[in-house]
Amino acid sequence: MLTPPLSAAQIAALVPHHGAMCLLDRALAWDATQIRCTTDRHRHPANPLRRDGMLPAICGLEFAFQAMALHGALGAGERQAVGFVTSLREVALGAERLDDIADALLVTAEALMAEPGGFIYRFGISAAGCELLAGQAAVILPDRLGPATP
Repeated sequence: MLTPPLSAAQIAALVPHHGAMCLLDRALAWDATQIRCTTDRHRHPANPLRRDGMLPAICGLEFAFQAMALHGALGAGERQAVGFVTSLREVALGAERLDDIADALLVTAEALMAEPGGFIYRFGISAAGCELLAGQAAVILPDRLGPATP
């Protein structure tokens, strides 16, 4: 994985998320099957996923989904289309909340299957060597499925 890092602005140009909902600060490295990103936005008081003054760890799913979208965009060479999560499997939480994690989050995603109409990724979020969230997600890209056949 020898690739130049991407900034938050470069990431925002490739994912379907806008403004404060663009949650990744940097893409550190990627190749054909995986990506490693980092972010400090879990601690930001204006994070749009915060509720009642905190960011529940389950909201880390959105960080992982954005890493998956970014990886798909980098592989396709174009902005990622809007996708819909169709299944989550083996989701494990290693923390109750993310906003009190002092270190940057490391967000990783590994493509298990990728096709024009969707993909399946294994993902993980950690900080300071501690796993905070892990699992597997399947995403469908309806605009890239092609015409339906009767």
